[in-house]
Amino acid sequence: MDIANLQAFVAVAKYRSFSIASKKLFLTQPAISKRISGLETQLGARLFDRINRKISLTQAGLSLLPRAHQLILDIEDCKRAVTNLSSQVSGTLSIGTSHHIGLHRLPPVLSQFTSNHPNVELNLQFMDSEAACREIVQGNLEMAIVTLPLLAIDDIHTKLIWPDPLSVIVTKQHPLANLKTVSLKQLAEHNAVLPAQGTFTREIIEDVMSTQNIQLKVNLTTNYLETINMLVSVGLGWSILPNKMLSNDIKTINVKGLNISRQLGIVWHSKRTLSNAASSMHTILENQLKK
Repeated sequence: MDIANLQAFVAVAKYRSFSIASKKLFLTQPAISKRISGLETQLGARLFDRINRKISLTQAGLSLLPRAHQLILDIEDCKRAVTNLSSQVSGTLSIGTSHHIGLHRLPPVLSQFTSNHPNVELNLQFMDSEAACREIVQGNLEMAIVTLPLLAIDDIHTKLIWPDPLSVIVTKQHPLANLKTVSLKQLAEHNAVLPAQGTFTREIIEDVMSTQNIQLKVNLTTNYLETINMLVSVGLGWSILPNKMLSNDIKTINVKGLNISRQLGIVWHSKRTLSNAASSMHTILENQLKK
């Protein structure tokens, strides 16, 4: 069974589009169609239904998809294991990271890595930490540098690199701004601007509030911390931000019983052989922990 045909099949199944799959694989649409047709001929079964320009997997396609995905991962893992024997650091390294880490943590890391390994092509993809973890599980990224999940995820290894203390922030004109100490209940009476539900950062503050049976009044949500900073600075609510992002146009408040922090670090698949490039990136990141 041709690996290229399987890659085309997985791409079409993922994007439900021959044209998008062709762009992602840097192929023409007729080439994608030919590969799918070849796979269908080889298996003796139709893999996609094409109705009114909509593409859906047939029962045969649904059955093949997880097996095709695993075959591709196994073949790529074999290639990495053999390549690693040469000790050569080259090829493509696919990394997922959040905008915050990309802006505030990664510049010196990327500078050192590209200087040490000019033959490695970095495929850096910006996304939410939760999405990056899913991409690791699915085998679409070799590693991620993100906010670490609060709970263990199957098939995922994590390593802390940067502790990331968080502070509660308000505008200087906020009713809570000049209080010496604020209770969790007082804080929850005011509108909040927070990352979306399901994000690791949102779970941190929700876990604290849930232990006190306190409901949050969330006025706005966005996963961009720079946007949260702006929204708080114009008086649209309180929020939590990493201490590294605190600025003069906002004020931190002391909330009794609230001492929260995120963990930023590396995520990779527990069953995947890391390439030499990924191992080198690990080493550079681990050196950050020592600083």
